Amino acid sequence: MTDAAEYLDASEISHPVAPAPQMVIGIAGGTGSGKTTVARNLARALPEGSCVTIEHDAYYHDRSDVSSEERGQLNFDHPAALDSDLLVQHILRLRSGGVAEVPIYDFKTHRRLVQKRIVAPAPLVIVEGILVLAHAPLRELLDLKIFVDTDADIRIMRRVRRDIEERGRTFASVREQYYRTVRPMHLEFVEPSKRWADLVIPEGGANRVALDTIVGKLLYTLQQGTRAGG
Repeated sequence: MTDAAEYLDASEISHPVAPAPQMVIGIAGGTGSGKTTVARNLARALPEGSCVTIEHDAYYHDRSDVSSEERGQLNFDHPAALDSDLLVQHILRLRSGGVAEVPIYDFKTHRRLVQKRIVAPAPLVIVEGILVLAHAPLRELLDLKIFVDTDADIRIMRRVRRDIEERGRTFASVREQYYRTVRPMHLEFVEPSKRWADLVIPEGGANRVALDTIVGKLLYTLQQGTRAGG
């Protein structure tokens, strides 16, 4: 399955009218829990062009206004670090048949790029991120709310590997951030948001039974939408 989105300069954007999504799925869970793996596995199991995925991480506020030293002390795990209201606007735009101009965030410089990721409407929209269920206006737009539940020791090891390999971090900086902000914010915001989930998936992307069940539900939704459309 291919995600129906592309990367363009904002000046190249057109705004076609397309069918509104039939379902918006939110996937939350702690850092390194396997949210992205779940989202990708769901998307791959669905028919071509039936699904688009939006990462909440793309909506971090641009921090080009502060020095690199100050950025290292910012709390990127607090809900205020994300422009969730913009994500809400984009989901509403997709629901109305428009396209969403999703930011592209550079995690090495903590800045938004000039280019946008252009996301067109699709029957299914997957939104994934640690705080997807913690923001009430966003949560209210979700038709299916999923929380990926994975042991903390597994999550932190995944976080360390990702930040070092993909974001140019050092082990010392990742460890410091984990104890300073990641773990406290998980306990304060992420873990409590699990109570809003319709489904809790233990073991993340490795839980084939849970994934197959969700895929069955989504395929049924697509089938019903096709019948309703004639």
